[in-house]
Amino acid sequence: MHSQSALILGGARSGKSSFGEKLALATELTPIYIATAEAHDNEMQERIAHHQQLRETSGWKTIEEPTNIIDVINAEAYENTVIFIDCLTLWLSNITFAELDIDAQITSLLTSIKKAPCPVICISNEVGMGIVPANKLARDFRDEAGRLNQRLAAALPNCFFIIAGLPMPLKKDGRTMLESLSSDQP
Repeated sequence: MHSQSALILGGARSGKSSFGEKLALATELTPIYIATAEAHDNEMQERIAHHQQLRETSGWKTIEEPTNIIDVINAEAYENTVIFIDCLTLWLSNITFAELDIDAQITSLLTSIKKAPCPVICISNEVGMGIVPANKLARDFRDEAGRLNQRLAAALPNCFFIIAGLPMPLKKDGRTMLESLSSDQP
């Protein structure tokens, strides 16, 4: 796995995508943007159009793929690229509604990221910090998103939590911040 691969977590409008985009562009590699959102209504169409306009001026190659991001990673991952996935929470929603095997999809995603010769930067929502959802579908989704985030955080060498636009490092170079603090003690 590439040492610059990262998981970036945060709530809605926390600044996670902006931080992740800056992280990707800082590699000075050719940026590949995998967008997982689907426009099911006018408001979402406007959001997607706004994001597309922002990327056009920054030199991103954008691939819009709601479910099959694994094949996109496998096809686009070269030593001179950086793969940016925004966002895995929408991808999880998409594969859930497509009735795909969630565990198998996550396992394949992790395999693709591990094999990639380039950084893969993943954006995902932290959805488990609010109230308990009122219905089973929402609770199941929250639980699956939590499991997805845990598996990615364990596998990727870097992990950040974004709150109010500020990045908090959780894991750097394969070591959690707690492990880093503990090893610094005499």
